[in-house]
Amino acid sequence: MTLSLEPGGGGLSLGLPVAGGASTAATATLRRLEGRDVALFRLDGGKHRGAIGPAEGVALERLVTLATGLGVPIVGVLATSGADIQEGVASLHAWGRVARQVARASGVVPIVFAVVGPCTSGPALMLGLADHVVMTPDAFAYVSGPEAVAEFTGVVIDRAGLGGGAVHDTRTGVASLIAADEEDALLAVADLLSYLPANHLEDAPLTPAAGDDPLDRPCRRAAGAVPDVARASYDVRTVLADVLDAGSLLEVRARYASNMVTAYGRLGGQPVGIIANQPQVRAGTLDIEASRKAARFVQHCDAFNLPILTFVDTPGFEPGKDLEWRGMIRHGAELVHAYAAATVPRICLVLRKAYGGAYIVMDSRELGNDACYAWPGAEIAVMGSKGAVQILFGKRLAAIDDPEERDRQRVGLETDYDARFCSPVEAAERGLVDEVIDPLDTRRVLGAALSVHSRKRETAVARKHSISPC
Repeated sequence: MTLSLEPGGGGLSLGLPVAGGASTAATATLRRLEGRDVALFRLDGGKHRGAIGPAEGVALERLVTLATGLGVPIVGVLATSGADIQEGVASLHAWGRVARQVARASGVVPIVFAVVGPCTSGPALMLGLADHVVMTPDAFAYVSGPEAVAEFTGVVIDRAGLGGGAVHDTRTGVASLIAADEEDALLAVADLLSYLPANHLEDAPLTPAAGDDPLDRPCRRAAGAVPDVARASYDVRTVLADVLDAGSLLEVRARYASNMVTAYGRLGGQPVGIIANQPQVRAGTLDIEASRKAARFVQHCDAFNLPILTFVDTPGFEPGKDLEWRGMIRHGAELVHAYAAATVPRICLVLRKAYGGAYIVMDSRELGNDACYAWPGAEIAVMGSKGAVQILFGKRLAAIDDPEERDRQRVGLETDYDARFCSPVEAAERGLVDEVIDPLDTRRVLGAALSVHSRKRETAVARKHSISPC
């Protein structure tokens, strides 16, 4: 595929030259990227490879301000050595002004950066303000370099090990996607933007549904992918790919906190955001990183008017002293906060396990979702039957001397608990599930719900802003 990057058309054919000529590190223009108007800047030239000085700061600040006013996405291509030391403290203020405008643009227009070289010191912090970051294999980003790390901690590490693409792809979550080279990175940026509106006042672009993938297509692969045994593993992405329009699933931050899937997709041509537990990794439990990853993606989808589909299969929060000491309460609450504050259409489907607090934070009915469905084999309860029986009847079972009789009674109690408290019918009778659906009908049912609730309009509470748990 050849990259299409051309001068802007219509009323957006503007340029923002940077004073200083060929020695400057930045260019800033309004262009078209794969048919979309974008505000594009490059920070990779000059005497010190992309170092930001006062002139570069002015150009980038102007472009970001203009993009926010015009309502077009911001795309940055970065290979920067940080603030220009020769310009002194003025360089620090230069990138600070740019960061201020990028923060103001957050949630107003999509912000996507492609890192194709170094991105160090203060400017690296701007990556955390972007909606998505695409990195090439030879790119690296960090606030304090290997020399500072070695001097301060005694740990010797190279640039790639400290902040290379692989690190940000798997450990930090900074990188949404990894691309082969700069051209591939810009194609990835265009792919991400294809699911998003130009700004927060518009709806995401619809794509005509393919005639060979009707909305009422039976989801045979999805139905066959989920094992009947609650503890058996499977890849939830098989379910997602079958329920969504063919070829439309685009997972972001796939290798970071991979027990949680965050992705874009389309359903009947309508772009949607997807949150899903991944039973293939850590049994689909929720930990700190998974909660933070999902919470940020929910907020992102809500900001840009993308309906959210949540697929639930989790046995609960992952237990552990280290997790609790690192703030599982606060970070778990981030996901609660994000879902509860979201005003876009929200549709939840319980595939299999939905236990305890983890079930509640995965956009359960009482968090305010618009439609909630469950497959017939779903288990919705405070906890699984094994743990529940141990708590409720542990002393009674322990008093039975005969091991065979003890096991027989334990199995009977677990079977009874499953039938009485884990069935989705129980949740449906209480109004916590709208309908127990045939797995084959999943695409049709979710598509119909999306069609109805896409007309949803909700007025936010009048206040300056809420306070995030983190």
